[in-house]
Amino acid sequence: MAYNNLSPEEKQVIEGKGTEAPFSGEYDNFYKDGMFICRKCNNPLFSSKAKFDAGCGWPSFDESFPNALKRLPDPDGGRVKIECANCKAHLGHEFKGENLTNKNTRECVNSLSIKFIPKNSKLPEVLHK
Repeated sequence: MAYNNLSPEEKQVIEGKGTEAPFSGEYDNFYKDGMFICRKCNNPLFSSKAKFDAGCGWPSFDESFPNALKRLPDPDGGRVKIECANCKAHLGHEFKGENLTNKNTRECVNSLSIKFIPKNSKLPEVLHK
């Protein structure tokens, strides 16, 4: 089974490990009830209940679904890169110790890496290559 088709901009972020401009993504200032899935493979990543306004210009979450993310040291040495645990799509970075929420974690995610599924909607099948 193949993954979802991606636009050139989505490919640049998801496969090229790029970053969209701050305050430009569709989910930065977006607060509806549902969940966010990986745009490449449909793997459930975050509940909308975990989303919060960090003021950074990217969607921020203080909790992911169990085993949804893979965390890796970023080549810059100062951050932790987060990927979809299923397809290795680049999502963004994880920050700890900022005291922005009680969980003290910020998953800073590119809107181009995720897709919103409204509450009570049927989830698409998770795709595996």
